[in-house]
Amino acid sequence: MVASSHPDTARGRRPIAQKMRGMHASDGAGVRLTRMIGTPQLDQLDPFLLFDVFHSDDPNDYIAGFPDHPHRGFETVTYMLAGNMRHRDSVGNEGVIRPGGVQWMTAARGIVHSEMPEQQDGLLWGTQLWVNLPASDKMGEPAYHEFDRQAIPVVERDGGVRIAVVAGSTSDGTTGPVRGRPTEPLYFDIGLPAGGRLTEPVPPTHHAFLYVVEGEVDVGGESVSVGYLAVLGEGDRVEIEGRAGSNRVLLIAGRALDEPVARSGPFVMNTRDELLEAYRDFQSGRF
Repeated sequence: MVASSHPDTARGRRPIAQKMRGMHASDGAGVRLTRMIGTPQLDQLDPFLLFDVFHSDDPNDYIAGFPDHPHRGFETVTYMLAGNMRHRDSVGNEGVIRPGGVQWMTAARGIVHSEMPEQQDGLLWGTQLWVNLPASDKMGEPAYHEFDRQAIPVVERDGGVRIAVVAGSTSDGTTGPVRGRPTEPLYFDIGLPAGGRLTEPVPPTHHAFLYVVEGEVDVGGESVSVGYLAVLGEGDRVEIEGRAGSNRVLLIAGRALDEPVARSGPFVMNTRDELLEAYRDFQSGRF
């Protein structure tokens, strides 16, 4: 885990603090994926608990999906790049996440949901992020927000730079549809041509990382290639430059909670006793 930033001293361009490719994993009913956060190499990046990438055109890698499973104490964020994923949950929500769309689900005190591919073949490509909740919100009411591509504003910048704003606000005031979350997240899908440059503020209170979806980018003089995740160090802004002909990057940041984390499987609380209570509540049907 990377240490918390210091808001009074963390100024300037954020460097790369750590860079990695992740590890192969399987989750749900056998979905093959690459785990970037939630590994021995990077256990967590407060407030982020997990970041997975699933990317395959072989139905055997994804068709079994993620059948009914519980969560408590955090939020799940599913962002689709290709293919479709259907969501259902125990409080009556249902929808299909399509390319360029996002589902931001707040499990809070407890929810049971499923995420199943809405296709029999073709490319399925997306990411899932787990965002911790502060202790004060862990036992609140579950919530569900789904936004398709048309609901996500896109900023066009000089030099062919493009930003799809899922959460948070850009320097020009463009704000994404995901709002009011306790960790004040930023979630930007950024496209840059070769030589395209982007500078965006990121609060010093936030931990931040980027994941290269396509191409290769320069961050503070260091290159990051497709498939790599780069944890960003302290600072108050991010500077990215495209190196390949076409480049695409997810930039994600959230306010560090600096609270104890007790986690086991699908539950994330602050103490072991709270985890045991979560298991008891689930087994007793109180979700």
